[in-house]
Amino acid sequence: MTRILLLGGTSEASAMARLLAEAGIEAQFSYAGRTAAPVAQPLPTRIGGFGGVEGLARHLRQGGFTHLIDATHPFAAQISTNAVRAADMAGVPLLVLQRPAWQAAAGDDWTHVTDIAQAAQALPPDRTHVFLAIGKQNLSAFAGLPHRFLLRLVDRPDSLPLPDARVVIARGPFDVADDTRLMRDHAITHLVAKNAGGSGAEAKLTAARDLGLRVIMIDRPAMPERHVVAQPELAMAWLHQKAPRGV
Repeated sequence: MTRILLLGGTSEASAMARLLAEAGIEAQFSYAGRTAAPVAQPLPTRIGGFGGVEGLARHLRQGGFTHLIDATHPFAAQISTNAVRAADMAGVPLLVLQRPAWQAAAGDDWTHVTDIAQAAQALPPDRTHVFLAIGKQNLSAFAGLPHRFLLRLVDRPDSLPLPDARVVIARGPFDVADDTRLMRDHAITHLVAKNAGGSGAEAKLTAARDLGLRVIMIDRPAMPERHVVAQPELAMAWLHQKAPRGV
C-alpha cells in the first residue's frame, strides 16, 4: 500500500497534491503553518511542525508512510534538512520537488549574496527606497538601515521591526505590468529577493530589469545531496518506480 507524506507550501506542492488526488493515491499534505489562510488542498491536511528530525521520523513510521516528498520552499532549509535525516531514520525514500532557480538575463543588474545579512550589507549606506521581497521572517536584519522599505506579504503582520515601511497584502502570481506600476509608485531603486525560482513571483525581476533597478539576489542555501525533480509529473514517475509492484 502506497502512502505519501507531502511537505507543501508551494505551487508545485499544490499541483502535486492534485495529481495524487486524481490518481487515488493515499497521501497527507503538511503545511508549516506560517500563513493564516493556507490554500485548501484536495488531500487530508495537517498544519504545524513535527518536533524536529525525530518527530518527523516518528510521524513517518506511525502514519505508515511509504514515501516522503519535500515540496517546500527552496529556502525552507531546516525542514528540508530534517526531511533528509528523518527519511533515512524511517527507511522511507525521499524525493524533492523544487522549481529551478532564476538566472540573470541580459540587462539585469544582479548582486549575488549568500544570506540575509549579506543582503542588508549590500544596500547603499545612504537612504533610498527598497522593495524587500523576502517575506516577514528575517526583517530584523534590515532594522538599523536608513531606507524606506516596501513589503509585499500574504498576511498583515502584527508588528514590524522596520520604522519606515509600507506593506502591500497580496498573494501571487503577479504580473509585470502590476509590479512595474508598484515599483514606480513607490520610487523603488533596489530590489532584495530570494532566488525562489518559478513563474509566480518572477514578474518583479522583469519589472526591475525594465526599470533599470539593482537587484540584491540571495542565493539558495546549501543542502545535503538529494534526488531533485522540477515537475510534479516527474515526481509521479519516480513514485511509480519506487512503489511496490502492482500499485
